[in-house]
Amino acid sequence: MEVYPLLFASTLSAGTVLALAALGLLINEKSGVVNLGAEGMMLCAAIAGFATAVHTGSDSLGFLAGMAVGALLSAAFGWLVIWLNANQYATGLALTLFGAGFSAFVGTGYVQARLAERPRFNWLGMGDVPIIGPALMRQHPLVYFGIALTIALIWMLYRTRVGLVLRAVGESPESAHALGYPVRRIRMLAVISGGALCGLAGGFLSLVYTPLWVEGMVAGKGWIALALTTFGTWRPMRVLLGAYLFGGVTMLQFYLQSQGSAIPSQLLSAMPYLATVVVLALISRNPTWIRVNMPASLGKPFYPG
Repeated sequence: MEVYPLLFASTLSAGTVLALAALGLLINEKSGVVNLGAEGMMLCAAIAGFATAVHTGSDSLGFLAGMAVGALLSAAFGWLVIWLNANQYATGLALTLFGAGFSAFVGTGYVQARLAERPRFNWLGMGDVPIIGPALMRQHPLVYFGIALTIALIWMLYRTRVGLVLRAVGESPESAHALGYPVRRIRMLAVISGGALCGLAGGFLSLVYTPLWVEGMVAGKGWIALALTTFGTWRPMRVLLGAYLFGGVTMLQFYLQSQGSAIPSQLLSAMPYLATVVVLALISRNPTWIRVNMPASLGKPFYPG
């Protein structure tokens, strides 16, 4: 029985990486911008956060460095696609390729580096309570932040004027522009905010979830995060639950490998990605459902008159 609380705790940690990135991409897409560069941004943020923590001994500075790198790269992406009207899909793919190569180059000297001793958490002194303690009360603060962020996004998107304007820009930028809203600036702020969250996800990956630096360590999580926005039909709570679902699949394959399962290890390693393909295939069978929930101007450039 003791293994199940630990498996649940690992699921929350693995899901947080996906949730932070997916919620950032959700903000992008609510404004009408598709960013396929999440994988590259997360890789660059992961090495930036790891290197900062190695040299300063501060995880907080590492997270800030990851967020700054993510915001900077997304700002460059936003300038290209929003102001210069570059193709969003091609530019995002280029960002992913750049991030993979640049992070590998910069991270060469950090492969053998070690972080300071990792902090251990025991919230409210309940970490030793059977079942609940190991599962819920020993998590890193960013795990709880991911849940709080989801609730805050729900409130912001559907209960505030800021959220209304953001959704209006994503649905009909021409109408929002006619009402006097600065569509390009709003999209740029959304893209930068989403990039900062992708950067935070990369920092969490290299400082908490792993914690170390290895070339290509994001290993497709940026693409899964991108798929989660569609899987969650652009709703924050569904995105969070989807992130935990895929985090659980990831942890399940590790658990089965450790138990000496007869299933080939290659197939177990492919489980999270197979699950992504299966879920997207099932969702795509109902295009009306996607069309109703998807921002109408998603991926479409805006040319102010």
